[in-house]
Amino acid sequence: MNQLDQLKQHTIVVADTGNFKQLAQFAPRDATTNPSLILKAVQQSEYAPLLQEVVKAQGRAPLERVVDEVLVRFGLEILKVVPGRVSTEVDARLSFDTACTIARAHHLIGLYERAGISRERVLIKVAATWEGIQAAKALEHEGIHCNLTLLFSFCQAVACGDAGVTLISPFVGRIYDWYKKQAGAAWDEAANAGENDPGVKSVSAIYNYYKHFDIDTEVMGASFRNAGQILALAGCDLLTISPDLLAALQGSDAPVSKRLDAQAAKALPIHAHTYNEPQFRYALNEDAMASDKLAEGIRAFAADAAKLDRMIEELRK
Repeated sequence: MNQLDQLKQHTIVVADTGNFKQLAQFAPRDATTNPSLILKAVQQSEYAPLLQEVVKAQGRAPLERVVDEVLVRFGLEILKVVPGRVSTEVDARLSFDTACTIARAHHLIGLYERAGISRERVLIKVAATWEGIQAAKALEHEGIHCNLTLLFSFCQAVACGDAGVTLISPFVGRIYDWYKKQAGAAWDEAANAGENDPGVKSVSAIYNYYKHFDIDTEVMGASFRNAGQILALAGCDLLTISPDLLAALQGSDAPVSKRLDAQAAKALPIHAHTYNEPQFRYALNEDAMASDKLAEGIRAFAADAAKLDRMIEELRK
């Protein structure tokens, strides 16, 4: 078997793309999207007609409603290909507004349900700020399942577990990027590869914590820079992988071994943690990497959301 097929024996494989025409060849169970991936897709000639069709059908509807229609349309197309779930993201500009995040999530779920899609097949993607985590907690109580994204720190993961969210997406590659940049010329790639990769270490610690304390929240490693990071997390609940790296795994038949194990985590000497709001904010502030990458990620997703807004406005002229 190739590495992708071997990986699927240990981990649920998810495709990290808005390009639904690529999905079938990798046979992922789920798919994730984000504002940057959707923006990238609608700029391609093969998807431009889809954007134009949605915008025309919405007429002079409020801009945020048109955007949601575009996001859900991509989600609906993805769900024709994958048997499981699609993640659809709430506008990153609402990352510090609990009430507006909840309202936007309700609208997205409503669009899916009106299209005949059960909410069980949709994960509402929300940034793992304190406000986003509280929004997700409320949504989960309503049976709306959430994927907490832009997660870089242990305190974010603990708070998400305590909130009962369905799934978290810790970002392996962006953690790696930060430490590599900080080290500069002193960075030793070989010494920081595999299980020693800082992003891999972060996800492994979160996974072991959840399994040790029987926390139901699923861990989905995300944002990979190379296949080595993916293989070092074989055994994680889920891994969301870009088409380029899915193809790389499909093109190799090197052996893949399980690296994370829920039963092994039970025996680890792990202490329980909990964070109220002041403790959470202080812990996040003390983690320079997580603070930097969370802020950077929100800004980047917000910028791409604004670009999509402008594309829609141009089409409506």
